[in-house]
Amino acid sequence: MKKIFLSTALALSVFSLNSCDRSFEEINTDTSRIKTPSVGSFLVPIQYEMGSYGYNRADDFTFDIMQIALDFPSEGNTISRYYLTESTGNGYWNTSYKWLKQVKELNEAATKEGNNNYLAISKVLNAWILGNLTDAFGDVPMTEALRLEDNIMTPKYDSQKDIYLTMLNDLKEANSLFDTTKALSEGDLFYQANSNAANILKWKKFCNSLSLRLLTRALKRNGEVNIHERIAEIVNNPTTYPIFQSNADGAVLDISGVAPLLPPIARPQDFTAYRASGEFFTQTLVDNNDPRLSMFFTQAKSIPGNTNIGYKGAPSGYALGSTFNYQPSNLNQNLAKAPLKILVMPYAEVQFILSELAFKGIITGNAQTFYENGVKATLEQWGTTVPANYFTNPKVAYNGTLERIMLQKYVGLFFVDHQQWYEQRRTGFPVLPNNGGLFNNGQMPQRMLYPTATKIQNYDNYVAASQALGGDNINSKMWWNK
Repeated sequence: MKKIFLSTALALSVFSLNSCDRSFEEINTDTSRIKTPSVGSFLVPIQYEMGSYGYNRADDFTFDIMQIALDFPSEGNTISRYYLTESTGNGYWNTSYKWLKQVKELNEAATKEGNNNYLAISKVLNAWILGNLTDAFGDVPMTEALRLEDNIMTPKYDSQKDIYLTMLNDLKEANSLFDTTKALSEGDLFYQANSNAANILKWKKFCNSLSLRLLTRALKRNGEVNIHERIAEIVNNPTTYPIFQSNADGAVLDISGVAPLLPPIARPQDFTAYRASGEFFTQTLVDNNDPRLSMFFTQAKSIPGNTNIGYKGAPSGYALGSTFNYQPSNLNQNLAKAPLKILVMPYAEVQFILSELAFKGIITGNAQTFYENGVKATLEQWGTTVPANYFTNPKVAYNGTLERIMLQKYVGLFFVDHQQWYEQRRTGFPVLPNNGGLFNNGQMPQRMLYPTATKIQNYDNYVAASQALGGDNINSKMWWNK
């Protein structure tokens, strides 16, 4: 106690001595903080935090709703049963806007410094984060968001159509801004463009590949927006609008396990605690004779006997009161251990997009070739090779249907934030089984409910946005899916 008293007295005496010459504002200023951060200092935190958060969202939300994994043995009122509440999307909303604020500051710093590469990157990152946010909720604040300095505390919700147009226009502008002769000034976790100016080209590829993701998502709105025309502009002009050409181009976050690049899940045992792999996803890989089975899953065990019986998950949304005569497979804890690669946007996704577009006659090209490229890339991005005669398996072979393309895209999007959910809502594929215990009449939820805080702090704009959607409920379809 004496030491604390003396320290306090000393602090007070110093304050008294200094107060004659210094103002309160000077004394109360934290001189350890960087007043004007460099433009390059914004990038790495955004990449690491949002990349890691996307990994966690796949684990916490997408795995459940898309029958990758489920709580086991007690599957109560959970996302895997289509039980979504106001709180389901709270963290996603808050975290997205937190880092969109950082992106906004990156944009402003790049504009001030006249640095076109960082300006372009800010537009790509904004479209990546904002695109995922609007695809989760529908209409969200954009033009008036993050503007407390302008005294805007209750931002209006922009229509999803306007948000999409803004993102697509920003991405087109970003493509024209990139300068492949100039390296970035500071760290870059996706492409290391700080050490090699040539890697700015990979940022351009990410930019245009992201455009294709958004354009494909909004295919139903062609005519209202010139979707097909914009797709053709990108696909038919690879020199001007380069896209991913291999796994080396994909947007990937390498997690070494060495601080500060630590894995999103601190303890691997938490990744598998009270959990089972989902029967649908597990069986899909079994049917494919997928070489990653042991990489992704543990083997199921017999009861009694506790002997291995192969890879067999638990049925998601199983009927209440169900009993099991086996211990289901679980996810492999190695999926949560460093070193690991967090997939932000993989090359395989682009190949499946091109396959769908060719299948629908929107672009020229061979849908089967794009499809097989996507399947191969999906295997190779996990460090495996395509087995001999893999495409002779009738469960894998291209059969000329959108359902087959989307089933393998579903596998390829394993661990990519919410993308499996967004694509299932858009296309209806894969067709997920109702195992007898799903809520919401067995219908796939079409969106997250607006967070609780928005209903209190921004009530009038929340009401207007809800009415525009046709009601703030999980079955209201958003603009691109109507």
